[in-house]
Amino acid sequence: MRAGVLLVPMLLLAACKDEPRFEERYDKAAKEIEARAKAMDADIAKSDEAAAAVSEDLPELTKPSNAPTSSGE
Repeated sequence: MRAGVLLVPMLLLAACKDEPRFEERYDKAAKEIEARAKAMDADIAKSDEAAAAVSEDLPELTKPSNAPTSSGE
């Protein structure tokens, strides 16, 4: 019984590990956010280039001709 009383606090103490500090967690999150932002910027640039390439292949848009208005008769 006495061994159990001494063993339980030792196990609880061993199970606890140091939590990362706020600054460490903040720095990690900031790096992840920056990496995601750079990836998004690269994707946007790639899609802009693709859109520009496709728009060069399209014919010029002309103003659509409208039929003459009806006289109502």
